[in-house]
Order: sequence, then C-alpha cells, then structure tokens
Amino acid sequence: MAASVERVVGEAPAGYTALAVKFGARQRFPHYLLVKEHQLREGAGTAHPPHRTLFVLNVPPYCTAASLTRLFSRCGDVQSVDMCDKPGPGEKEEKLKSKFFNCETATGFRVAYVVFKKPAGVRAAKALSQEGPLLISTESHPVKTGVKKWIASYAASVVDQEELKAEVDAYMQDYDKKIEEEEAKAAKEEGVPDEEGWVKVTRRGRKPGLPRTEAANLRLLEKEKQKRARKELLNFYAWQHRETKREHIAQLRKKFEEDKQRIALMRAQRKFRPY
Repeated sequence: MAASVERVVGEAPAGYTALAVKFGARQRFPHYLLVKEHQLREGAGTAHPPHRTLFVLNVPPYCTAASLTRLFSRCGDVQSVDMCDKPGPGEKEEKLKSKFFNCETATGFRVAYVVFKKPAGVRAAKALSQEGPLLISTESHPVKTGVKKWIASYAASVVDQEELKAEVDAYMQDYDKKIEEEEAKAAKEEGVPDEEGWVKVTRRGRKPGLPRTEAANLRLLEKEKQKRARKELLNFYAWQHRETKREHIAQLRKKFEEDKQRIALMRAQRKFRPY
C-alpha cells in the first residue's frame, strides 16, 4: 500500500498562494512561501518579464537561489532566479557583481524573482499548493549546516590571488576606458556653444581649477599666510618697538630662570667619589 502524501494548505494574503516547504524530512512543521505572478508597471525594466516571472516572499536564509531553482524546476525550465533583500524595480543591472568585493551575507528573510522560460511554469508553480511540503535539503541535494557550513564558508573565504588580480585588472581597464571617453567628450564640447549660445566651462580649460583635496587646501592656506606676513609692517610704530623689547626681555628672564634650575639640579646630583 502506497504511503499517503501529506497535504498542507496554508492561508495566504489576497493575491498570493501559500506553498509549504520544509528544511528536511525530519522537520515537523512546514514553512510557507508566498508566491504570485509578478506584475510590472508601465516603463519598468525587462529583467523580470511579465507572465513568466514568479514573485516569492518569505524566503528563509537557508534557502538559496540553487534551492529555489531545484524546487521549481518540476514546474518547467527555470531561466534565472534573482534574490533581493526587498522588492524593487525589475531593471537589469549592467554592473557585474564582484566575487571578492561588496559581498553581502543573507541575515534574514528575503524575496525572490523566479523567471521561467514559458508562462506555464508560473501556473504550475502556483498549483504546488495542492501537493505536500517541498523539501529544501534532500539526500541528493543537501544544504550544509553547522560545522560543515563553517568549513565551506572558510574555504570560500580564501582568496585566489590570480583570480583576484584578473578581476582588478579588468575593473581598472573598464575604469580607464570610461575616463578616456569622458575626457574625449569634454575636449569635444570645450568651447562649443549650445543651442542657446552658452559655452560650457570645463576643468580642462586654459586655467583649470584647483583639485579639491586636503593637501591642495593646506598649500593654499600656507601661501595665504605667507602673503599676509609679507604685508605686515614690523616695528613701524613706537608701541611696536616697546612690545618687541618687552617680549625680548621676558624671554631672556625665562631662559635665565631655566638655566638656574638646571645648574641647581646638576649640583644636587654631583657627589664626591674618591674611588
């Protein structure tokens, strides 16, 4: 006699369908993913195409993009899975994600956009609510936890120097290319009036502006200080002569007192040592 399949149907907000999932077969109570067909506003990007994208809420931290791909692959061919901290506009990111820099670790529940190759995959995914709980960690596809997860995280944290150098070199090449394009565009627009007759002033003109750095500001302040010192008239008035003499006498008295204290200390430390 075949074992009966456990059916769990959870309540979901309006417009959503609740899909029961479990971390493993030993887990008693399921967790619910809230899914619905992703709807785009007018003028939005095409990273999440309409009628083929499944919007998933309440994704636990231990559920990765690979896990979602495996869970929903029974509904149809999965084209991509995009996981985010919160819902956002479906715009394609031209900037490639780095493997070594700006790596964020999932610390809470997230949202996901599952893109199928055909619209029938979205309808089949919503129909999974009538089946038993889906297992995230199985014997054939286990999810690492505990010490195994720490070991894998440590092994992944070891940086391959050659791969890191290749990524940095590629980034610097893109950056240099971008700077060259900006400089060429600025040189082309220099001195050329626009439609209204205005001429755009760039930093590559005859007198380029000073760089806004701390070292440049310090040099500018030092030059201003020297300029003011040259403009001041020293000992021009009689009261300036008196102030200068008074300060000189005060300095001499201070030095005389310091010398007296130094001599007294030397005398106190001097002792008669015949042997």
